[in-house]
Amino acid sequence: MKKYNNRNEVPEKYKWDLTEFFETEKDFNDTLEALVPKLQELSSFVGCTKDANKLYEFLSKYIESLRILMRLNGYALLVNDQELGNSNSIENLNKVIVLANLMSQNTAFFTPELMKLTHKEFEDLFNKNKKLEEFREYLNKEFRFIDHVLTENEEKIVSELVNSMDNYSDVSSTLLNSEHDYGKITLSDGAKETITTTNYRNLTRDKNENIRKKVYNSFYKRIDEYAPTNAYTLNSYVKMNISLAKIRKYPSAFDAKLFSRNMPKEVFLSLINAIEENLDVLHNYYKLKKDVLNLDTLHQYDLNLDMAGSEKKYTVEEAQNLILKSLSPLKEDYLNHFKKIFDLKHIDYAQYKGKCSGAYSLSTLDTNSRILMSFNGALEDVSTIAHEGGHNVHHQYVLENNSIQYRDVSSTVAEVASLTNECLLCNYIVKNSSKKEEKLAGLESIIRTIISNLYGAVREGKMEIDMYNYVENNGAITKDYMNELTKKSLEKYYGKNVKIDKYSPLSWVNRSHYYMNFYLFDYALSISVATNVAKKIIDGDEEMLNNYLKFLSLGGDVWPIDAFKVLGFDLTDKSVYVNAIKYLESLIDEFEKIYFDKEMI
Repeated sequence: MKKYNNRNEVPEKYKWDLTEFFETEKDFNDTLEALVPKLQELSSFVGCTKDANKLYEFLSKYIESLRILMRLNGYALLVNDQELGNSNSIENLNKVIVLANLMSQNTAFFTPELMKLTHKEFEDLFNKNKKLEEFREYLNKEFRFIDHVLTENEEKIVSELVNSMDNYSDVSSTLLNSEHDYGKITLSDGAKETITTTNYRNLTRDKNENIRKKVYNSFYKRIDEYAPTNAYTLNSYVKMNISLAKIRKYPSAFDAKLFSRNMPKEVFLSLINAIEENLDVLHNYYKLKKDVLNLDTLHQYDLNLDMAGSEKKYTVEEAQNLILKSLSPLKEDYLNHFKKIFDLKHIDYAQYKGKCSGAYSLSTLDTNSRILMSFNGALEDVSTIAHEGGHNVHHQYVLENNSIQYRDVSSTVAEVASLTNECLLCNYIVKNSSKKEEKLAGLESIIRTIISNLYGAVREGKMEIDMYNYVENNGAITKDYMNELTKKSLEKYYGKNVKIDKYSPLSWVNRSHYYMNFYLFDYALSISVATNVAKKIIDGDEEMLNNYLKFLSLGGDVWPIDAFKVLGFDLTDKSVYVNAIKYLESLIDEFEKIYFDKEMI
C-alpha cells in the first residue's frame, strides 16, 4: 500500500466509516449534551434496591445511558486515534471523560446499597417484579462483590480519583506515537524514510543488516532517553491498581483481577508451568531461525526477519479475497457476517505519522466494531485483518443474540475469535499455495502468532506479576528495575540462540499491554483454545463448528471458564496448553521439512 504523509492524502475507500456512530460532529455534541440530564436523573434513584419496580426503572435507564456513553466514548477514541495530538479530538475525549465521571458519581450509591441487602431481600426483588429476571445475571455479578464494596461516599471518592488519574496509558501512547522523533533511515534504494512506531517492524525486516541495526539503534536510543519517564508512568499505573485492590480488600491486584473474571488461579499456574516446562520448543525455534537465516549471531533486531523468503505483497483487495476463502470452513453465515466488514467500511487501513500505532477492534453496546491498523501489504497485515475481523464478527453475533446489558464480553473469550481466524488463514495458505515460499510464509505466520501469543504473552504476563509483587512489597518501578527484569526474562526465554543487545532490556517501554491490567494472559489462554478449535474445524468436525458458533453468540452473562466448557475445554487442565505447544512443535517441524526439501520449488 502507498505510504501517505497525512490522513488527508488517504483515499476514502481505505478509511473507516464512522457515521454509524454519528453522522457529524454536531450529532456527537448534541447527543453528549442530551445525555447530561439523563445522567443527572440517575441520582434520583437512591434507595431503589428496596423497591423492585424502582430498581427495574433504574437499571433500564442506567443501561440506556451506558449505551449512549459508550457510543460517545467509542467515537471520540476512534477519531482521536486517527490523528493523535489533535486538540479538538482531545477536547472531545475530555468531554466524554467528564460525563463518565458524572455517571460514576451519580450511580455510586447503587452498589453499596445492593450490598446491604440480605440474600433473602435480594431474591425477594425478583419475586416482586418478574421483569427483573432480565437483569438477574447482571445483578448476580454485582452482588458477588459484597465483600469488596465501599460505602456510598467512599465509592464516590474512589470514582472521582480514578477518573482524574487513569490517563497513564494515554500519556505513554502519546509519547511513543506522537511526541518522539525516531529519526530517518536511508534505504537500500537511496530513499529516506522517517522511522515511526507504525513502520518500525517493517523496517527491521530489511535484508540489509546495517539498515536493520541502524533503525533499531535509532529507535531505541530515543526510547532510552525517555525510559525513566515511562517507568514513572508505569509505576503510577501499577500503584493505582494496587491501591484500589487494597481499598477493596483484595489480597493483591492480581487476586482482584482473578475475582473480577471468576477465574481460578490454578488456570494461570497450569499455563505458566506448561510453558516454562517446555521452553526447549521455543529455543529450538530460535536455533532454526538462526540456521535458516545463516547468521552467526541472532540479534533482537533480526527477530522480525522472515525465514520463508517470500516477498509477496498483497493489495487490500487481494487480502480481503484471501481471507474470505480461508474462512470458508466456518460456513456461509459466518462468511456473510465477515463480508459486512469490507462492504460497510469498518477498517481504517492506511499508515502515516500521527496515527495510533498497532491494531485493534473497538466495539460499543450498539454499533459494529471498527478496526484500526497500518496495512503495508505483508502477509502479517493480511493476518491482522483476519484477527481483528474475528473480533468484529464475534461482536456482531453478540449484538444479535444478547440484550444490551450482556453485550460486553470478556477479552479472555474474545481473543479466541480472532486467533482461530489466524490459524485458518495460515492453514489455507499452506494447503493451497503451489509455491514453496508461500507455504513457508503461511507456516511462519502462524508459528509467529502462536509464539507471540503463547510464549510471549506468558513471558510478559509473568513479568507483570513480578512487577506488581515488587511494588506491593514497597518497591518502585524504575528504568533500571524494568531493564533488569526484562533482561532476565529474555535470557530465560531466548536461551543461547538470541544475543541480548544493549537495547534489548528496553523492549518493555513500548508494550501498551502493561497498561491493561494483566490482559496479556488472555492471549495465551485464547491461542491454546484457538489452535484446538481451528484444527477440529479444518478436519470437518461439525460438532465443534456448531459449538464454536454457539460460543461466539454467548454474552457477558456467561463466565469465561463456563464459555470454554461449551467448546469442551477445562482451563485448569495443563493438557490444554501442552497440546497447543505440541501443535506449535509440529508446525516448526513441518517448516523445517519443507524448507530443506531440495525437490520442492
